Amino acid sequence: MQDRLNQNDVTNRVNVEDAERVRDAVLALFAARYPGTDLSPIERAFGDFRTLFEGQYPGYLACDTLYHDLRHTLDMTLAMARLVDGHERICAQPDRLGARRATLGILIALLHDSGYLKRSSEGEVENGAVFTKVHVSRSADFISAYLPSIGFAAEAPLAARLVHFTGYEMEVEDIRVEDARDRMIGCMVGTADLIGQMSDRMYLEKVRKFLYEEFVLGNVAREHLADGREVVRYASPEDLIIKTPGFYEYVARHRIDRKLDGVDRFAASHFDGQNLYQTEIDRNMQFLRQTIETADLSRLRRFCYSLSERSRRTA
Repeated sequence: MQDRLNQNDVTNRVNVEDAERVRDAVLALFAARYPGTDLSPIERAFGDFRTLFEGQYPGYLACDTLYHDLRHTLDMTLAMARLVDGHERICAQPDRLGARRATLGILIALLHDSGYLKRSSEGEVENGAVFTKVHVSRSADFISAYLPSIGFAAEAPLAARLVHFTGYEMEVEDIRVEDARDRMIGCMVGTADLIGQMSDRMYLEKVRKFLYEEFVLGNVAREHLADGREVVRYASPEDLIIKTPGFYEYVARHRIDRKLDGVDRFAASHFDGQNLYQTEIDRNMQFLRQTIETADLSRLRRFCYSLSERSRRTA
């Protein structure tokens, strides 16, 4: 494979900054996996998602979070579709998700970060990252209101619960899901969120440049407790990047393997044996560890950008 382009997915074939290309890749996968299924809800949701993030959806302002931008959601949604496909390839017939449930998974993926977007009435809020700690609940609210408009009213309450697999407002084991196949969708959505972002070719630079800024705005980097004490989790962008290997090993990897049932294994079945997401994550982590060992963070010099930043400049 030729050198991976910054804008491309782990296969270096899909531009994950282009909503139409990601939509077409997802539709092609599902059309092959579920022949004859009406996929128009997915097609419409991609259009509405783009309208939402670009600030043209009624009642909402354009996405202004730099790390959790339109590209992140597209990358994650493509990963979600591939996990679904890999699952359906190898599981027994009674355990298959089926077209309706798989479609619901894509809808949740597309809207899992909608809670970062400011409502029109929240124009005075500095940045959507202010909602970091509650953005999943806000996403659940948006999903609940949106799904009936595309024929998924019956699934809206379930979807509002499943989106919590992507966040930390609720413990995964506390999310009430009766059907094992629905829990599988939740695990896939949560896993796609992690492997999509951590396999990004610009992941390390984005963490340092953009994620730290979101953590500051969202009172995650430093938190003032009610008793007046201050908890400093990340003292600087450099501190955050230095702690990223530990986050991967002890938080993200544990979450994927234990809490989310190791469903990243379905990426390997989708790709006929090789988990390209893990390959790219390993490459990122190896380079970062070497960088930290040499105490030369100037090695993190890959040019990175945010689609939210670009939209803001052209607005």
